[in-house]
Parts: sequence; C-alpha cells; structure tokens
Amino acid sequence: MRKYLIVTADDFGLHEAVNEAVEQASRSGVLTAASLMVGAPEAADAIRRARALPGLRVGLHLVLADGWSVLPRARIPDLVDGDGRFGDRMVADGFRFFALPRVRRQLEDEIRAQFEAYARSGLVLDHVNAHKHFHLHPTLLTMMLRIGREFGAPAMRVPDEPLWFARRPHARWSAGAMSAFLAPWLALMRLRLRMAGVFHNDRVFGLAGSGSMDDTRLLEILARLPPGVTEIYLHPATRSGGAIAASMGAYRHADELAALLDPRVRRAIAATGVPCGGFRDAFGAPAARAAA
Repeated sequence: MRKYLIVTADDFGLHEAVNEAVEQASRSGVLTAASLMVGAPEAADAIRRARALPGLRVGLHLVLADGWSVLPRARIPDLVDGDGRFGDRMVADGFRFFALPRVRRQLEDEIRAQFEAYARSGLVLDHVNAHKHFHLHPTLLTMMLRIGREFGAPAMRVPDEPLWFARRPHARWSAGAMSAFLAPWLALMRLRLRMAGVFHNDRVFGLAGSGSMDDTRLLEILARLPPGVTEIYLHPATRSGGAIAASMGAYRHADELAALLDPRVRRAIAATGVPCGGFRDAFGAPAARAAA
C-alpha cells in the first residue's frame, strides 16, 4: 500500500495568531492543509490569507461544540447561549441530538449554514471534519454526509490513531483506553463513508498529543509512518494557551508552529519520499470550487 501524508492545522480562523501561524507554516514549513472555522472571530482574515496561499488545501471545520455558531440564537435557541456560543457538554448534547427532533432540526440548519458560509468564501473544499471530532456522533455524521454531498465535500477525517502513539510514555493516560472504546464507532464510520463515496484517511496523529505536537513527536511519527493515507493535525499559533482560547490553557501552540517550521522535520519528510498535500491530492478528487 502506498503512503501519503497530509499535515493539517485545525482551528483556522479562531484567532489572528492562528492565521499567522498557518500562513507561516504553509509558506516556509511543512503544513499542507488547514480546517477553517467559518463562524470564528477571525474567519474573514483566514479566508483572505488562504486565497493568497495556492499550495494550502482548506476544508471546513464544523463547530458544534465550544465555539461560535453561524446562525443567530433566534434560529437555534436550543444549541447556543446568548453570545451565540455552543457549550462543551458534548455527552449531554449528544443525547439531545439523538433524542429531540426539535434540536435535530436546528442542528441541521446550523450545519447547512456553515457549509453555505464556506461556499461563499470561494475556496475549494478539500475536506470536512468537526471540532473536537464531534462527527463521530452518528446523528451528526448522517447530517454531514447528506448536506456535504450537496456541497461537493470529497473527504472526511477518521480520527483513528495508532495505539502505539496513544500509549507511548507521557501521553494522556486516557488516550489508549479511548482508542479502544472508539474502535466500533470508527469501524462504523469507515463503512458509512465508503457507502457514501466519501474519501477518508487511514490513520491520524494528534489526538493523544493535542496541543503538544512538537518537533520530537513529529519526528517520532515520521520515523514510523504507516502505509496508506496518514493525516497529522496540529494547532499552531504564534502565541500559546489561553491567549488563543480559554479552553486551551495548556496548549503549546507556539511549539507546534516551531515544529512545522523545523528544518529537521522537513528533512525527515523528504527522507521518507512520501508525497504530501491535501485530501483531494491524495485521492485524485476533482478540484471543483465550493458549491455556491
């Protein structure tokens, strides 16, 4: 099986420092893709920068937890607070998404609105995923696949991380257990993506090291790069921690940017001989513009 590498920055548009890092890492580092939060405070700045970065593949990072909606609260009162922000009680919200038809209707409206906002950017849609990997939820996945088909979404991230990385020393203690718990959900997700004709990666790295994907970890991954399409995702920024978001107090954003710019990482990728790019490049999907 051939190898292919996608290096993605999540949370594009969240903060100007994130956008600056994405631009730097695309121009001078090893970053090949970014996932855009269309409702985030600096989304317009991110879109402007992306238009000037022809080598950067951009996708939609759907936000349905811990972030801003696109629709006003009057349209989705059961989903967001008075400031238009989703909460972070993902387990409780997951039950509501499944059980309450009124909430599902609002959820579908918001997902469609985020796809529409991305389409208005005029950027090519390289992929779609969800903030905090909420697309593992079967209800959300169903909506994303149905609506994404209308907008030409070619690919989706499958958050399946090799156990050797999740269980390595200094990883979060729960990472290995979480990987085992998610195994049946990941298998179902893969099946549904195949049935829908949506491309996906074979493996991902970044779950167990979220916020701490430094040069050491990137070099470790590259030394053991598995067959198939591998996505490494990071959260780079020119500043770190709570300066980017309150929920990211422990994140080492600047270290992740430094890793993407590290010449040793670039040489390690070159040494593998593995081609790099976005999801459309990996799977040969037509580079059509986002649906209007």
